[in-house]
Amino acid sequence: MITAWSKGLARHRTGRLLAALAGVALSVALIAALGSFLTASKATMTRRALRSVTVDWQVQVQPGADPGTVLSLVRRSPGTRRALPVGYARTSGFSTRAHGSTQTTGPGIALGLPDGYRHQFADEIRTLAGSPTGVLLAQQTASNLHAAPGDTVDVALPGAGRRQVTVDGVVDLPQADSLFQTVGLPGRSQPTAPPDNVVLLPAAQFAALTHGTTAATTQIHVARDHSRLPPDPAAAFTSATGAAHHLEARSAGTALVGDNVGAALDSARQDALYAQVLFLFLGVPGAVLAAALTAAVASAGADRRRQEQGLLRLRGLRPGQIIALAALEAALIGLFGGLLGLATAAVTGRLAFGAASFGTGTATWPAWYGIAFAAGAAVAAAAVLLPAVRDLRTVTVADTRKERGARRTRSPWWARYGLDVVLLTGSWLVFRASSGHQYALVLAPEGVPAISVSYWAFLGPVLLWTGSGLLVWRLTLLALLHGRPALTRLARPLTGNLAGTTAATFARRSRSLARSVVLLALAVSFALSTAVFNATYRQQAEVDARLTNGADVTVTEPPGAHVPPRAATTLRISGTRHVEPLQHRFAYVGADLQDLYGVRPDTITRAASLQDAYFAGGTADQLMRRLARRPDNLLVSEETVHDFQLQPGDTVNLRVQDARTKTLRTVGFHYAGVVKEFPTAPKDSFFVANASYLATATGSDAVGAFLIDTGGSRQQRIAARLRELLGSGATVTDLTRTRGSVGTSLTAVDLAGLTRIELAFAVLLAAGAGGLVLALGLAERRRTFAIATVLGATKRQLRGMVLSEALLLTATGLATGALIGWTLSEMLVVVLTGVFDPPPAVLAVPGGYLALTGLAALAAVAAAALNGIRGARRPAVEELRDL
Repeated sequence: MITAWSKGLARHRTGRLLAALAGVALSVALIAALGSFLTASKATMTRRALRSVTVDWQVQVQPGADPGTVLSLVRRSPGTRRALPVGYARTSGFSTRAHGSTQTTGPGIALGLPDGYRHQFADEIRTLAGSPTGVLLAQQTASNLHAAPGDTVDVALPGAGRRQVTVDGVVDLPQADSLFQTVGLPGRSQPTAPPDNVVLLPAAQFAALTHGTTAATTQIHVARDHSRLPPDPAAAFTSATGAAHHLEARSAGTALVGDNVGAALDSARQDALYAQVLFLFLGVPGAVLAAALTAAVASAGADRRRQEQGLLRLRGLRPGQIIALAALEAALIGLFGGLLGLATAAVTGRLAFGAASFGTGTATWPAWYGIAFAAGAAVAAAAVLLPAVRDLRTVTVADTRKERGARRTRSPWWARYGLDVVLLTGSWLVFRASSGHQYALVLAPEGVPAISVSYWAFLGPVLLWTGSGLLVWRLTLLALLHGRPALTRLARPLTGNLAGTTAATFARRSRSLARSVVLLALAVSFALSTAVFNATYRQQAEVDARLTNGADVTVTEPPGAHVPPRAATTLRISGTRHVEPLQHRFAYVGADLQDLYGVRPDTITRAASLQDAYFAGGTADQLMRRLARRPDNLLVSEETVHDFQLQPGDTVNLRVQDARTKTLRTVGFHYAGVVKEFPTAPKDSFFVANASYLATATGSDAVGAFLIDTGGSRQQRIAARLRELLGSGATVTDLTRTRGSVGTSLTAVDLAGLTRIELAFAVLLAAGAGGLVLALGLAERRRTFAIATVLGATKRQLRGMVLSEALLLTATGLATGALIGWTLSEMLVVVLTGVFDPPPAVLAVPGGYLALTGLAALAAVAAAALNGIRGARRPAVEELRDL
């Protein structure tokens, strides 16, 4: 019997089986692909975090402890690959005499490097000029002293007097922030910037130079074995910090560990949780929608399946046997749909990422594939088996002779209780709470291994999506049941005198039509919200890169250099359109030291991109005009406005260094607006002022950076030519390189990989929601069309009935889906503020993709309608005999 039943399903219910199988396949493929991608993304974040660290540990030898003993302890610690002692000594200052003048600097640091240090920690030091070994000056120190290889520098050491060294080379210190950290202090208490003046010495020369000084200490620089760290950043962070704490415990107070690798993994684990959040926000709705599509496909033949069940009961089959047949259908759909979904996921991984595993380890991706397959089986059982069991218990044989629409006239239970209104109200309340200024979606307390996500914030979008779907269902039901006159008028151009019959048919099939409209609306909203989120993310990643670099190409002058604005003429090489000078100073407001930028308000926008979102109290254009109209106006950060309780027009007295006397002088400004972001500025507090007023007040028009507009092209080529022109005296950066280096490790794994998967499946879901359900619904109505033909309906009228239903589905589904999708996009961007840096002023709309999605849905509906029209043309006698 089972074999015969299986053959009958395959022969007579091929379309229904294939449609349900496609729904299961979509759900399985989406879960497998996104789950594998999420795991691979986390592993990539861990690898990138580890690669960003040169010295994993900086072990500070405590006062009174023996450096040799600590070094031996570190080398015996499990996981240590290499460890070298490095001497640190504070200096009182540096001085040099060149070209008849003496240059002096303030306090600095002298480092003593053992032999082989540069080989063992190659990325810690980069040679700019001269020899790679010997006495090396940091780039900024060489600029401050006007020193070059071969010059003699005096080093003043507390308790040891002045010592002379001969410079062998000039170097850059890419990891200066961690190299000169204060070991043991939390991140927020660390120095805001590394020391300006640094000299690197061979260990033997350092020991001789610092003999007798009271300001020398020793650190052990350690490289760790990362091969045993877990691929998940959170687990790797726990393991790394645990090893550091274990060493401190074994040292019995003689050593303190500066855990650089732990700090890098700490940042990566936050990004990993954001990736997980994005998976839930962008992936789970797609899987749920695919499952709903499968259920809708199965329910499209519910009346036919119910009639078959009644026939089997009349022929004497026991309930257990009937359930077994339904289980067989569910198993076939789950098995073949699951296998097709896994194959689709593997092909997607191969095409998009070069591997069916999406780059995950061999032990990880099979687990996700297994989870996805189990989910597909559950969807098949819920869509096919559970309705059969429910009907067997609640529907009599007599009831199976009636169409479901004739048996059920009451509103759905959720409509009677107003569940849609409750869900939308709850969504609004949750959104209000989760979009507050003090709200953090991902919480990672500094120094605490535990990290958490405020998952309740997911309720806002989830409730909005669900409540909107139910509201569309309610409104569609009301329109179909109570809007028959209007539907009759709308259908008359296509159906003629059968317009009333068509409207009555809509009312009779209101539930199935409403379900189709809701599915299409949710599919379109899913595609739109995913596409808008992805486009907005890419837009803001570009904005972040431009803020960091300042312009297409930026030339940053070394601190202390006096480069006038007229030097911009030497930078106007072929390919540049405009060169904009930008002053950079430091100013005290109270006891707080902040960056101070001097701009030319009339021309700054010719090289830098200023968005209204960067400011408060006016648009970018308005605030620049205020600076131009009143030169002593000042733009202040939000934090400073709050700390000092400033009101527009208040006087702000800044203490700025006078270039002539080298002393601080008080300069008065007037608070004119808030600046949140500015090109090349730090993320925290800073000021923006009029460059001419600042130059007059400080006695210097020295430029801190030149912002160069290249028209968005040939950035790397122009930057390379400028490096050749300027040598090592200035730092040249370009937008292309900055784009690849800024942002979080979440950016690094390329969110586009996630959204490529999402967007492809969204198109398929929109097409399936629009076409599959309509096609199956029309196929189940062949008997209705045959009877209408017998009663005298023309082919034109039958075609009009099919087209009326298709137009109703398309217009209502696309319109409501677009509205839901846009609202959901706005909510997603606000709730996921931590993903965007800086937050967007406006959402980016990918018109091409949205047009493709709409065309795919229209094409699927059109194909289903054409197939329905072709089926309606069959001779009525043949159709009735087959049915």
